Amino acid sequence: MNNIVQEMIDWIERHLSEGFSLEQLGKDMGYSPYYCSFKFHQATGMTIKKYRSLRKIYLSTTALKDPQKKIIDIAFHYGFSSQESFSRAFKRYFGISPNDYRKSPKPLQTFVKLRLQDDGGWLTMDISQKLKIEVLQEKINAQYDQKLLNVLNGQMMYEEFAKQQLMGNSDYVPFNEAMCANPTISPIFSEEFNKLRAIGHEVSLQQYEQVTLNPLKPLLTNDYECIVLWFGDDMFCQMNLLTVLAFLEQQSYQGKVYYYMVKEMTYEVEETEIELGPYGEVYQEVLMHHRLPKTTLIPVMYQGIQLFFSYLNEENEITVYIKKHLHLSQNDLLKQLFSLFPHYGLGDRQYIKIIEKIKKEYSE
Repeated sequence: MNNIVQEMIDWIERHLSEGFSLEQLGKDMGYSPYYCSFKFHQATGMTIKKYRSLRKIYLSTTALKDPQKKIIDIAFHYGFSSQESFSRAFKRYFGISPNDYRKSPKPLQTFVKLRLQDDGGWLTMDISQKLKIEVLQEKINAQYDQKLLNVLNGQMMYEEFAKQQLMGNSDYVPFNEAMCANPTISPIFSEEFNKLRAIGHEVSLQQYEQVTLNPLKPLLTNDYECIVLWFGDDMFCQMNLLTVLAFLEQQSYQGKVYYYMVKEMTYEVEETEIELGPYGEVYQEVLMHHRLPKTTLIPVMYQGIQLFFSYLNEENEITVYIKKHLHLSQNDLLKQLFSLFPHYGLGDRQYIKIIEKIKKEYSE
């Protein structure tokens, strides 16, 4: 089935800037329009309409970086009826207007062309971009020397970076949390916070301290002139990043803060300097009260928040997909989930928990 859907994806990509016709897609594929629509949704977890919309709005960000292209022309090229409708869609997805993004491009979550694989192979890290990271590290190390701390999202990234010796002589620690799951409170890393998070993760307080707090000791106790936050662009990473930024504000940190948006599978990285100030309030609004903040954020965090709110719903694209594919073995289902929903950044532990919950509901 994946081969058929991949042919549909290739066809859709070739016609992104044209008026879409489900009837023409079906005719060219040799299937009925209904069959094409059904199979696409079944295999990818999203409708063709949503896929086309996400791809066009993402590709428009690349076009906006060309100052020679007028925004209205970009809008028409990607099928919007007016510049105003394009601006509304852009702001709804990225949290800022196309004009503001053009003036100051900021990191955003990419939405690349889907590539389905029948073998559903597991993803592994590729260090082909290692030299790019080393260049960034040399620049930072030259400025701050030993007064620099790198905070890495999760144990996997921490171990890979350590193995490749990418940190030089600076300190580095892993942030071993999953802030997109379970309730949280403020102050961050207070006794009440630690107890609540331990309960949510179904571990003892001692285990939580061992896994999460002890590795963070340099961040919790030392003074640094610069802190570099290495977090991905997915929802999981963005909720963790938000928590770390809120914690730095809570501690009245006065040094420099850089966000290095890193693709954990390719080591591609994008540098952004972060101005502390709004993140404590955003943390409370988003992670504690589940409300969309009014503060203007970097697009990638805004996208992460939107995905987080979707993830909180009982009926979201992940749970819908799982319910339709419970006939698969757990291993095969996990492979499909990793392939189709990388923008959520969930690990096998989170997916297995969702799968088991759904199976239990179906058996009752």
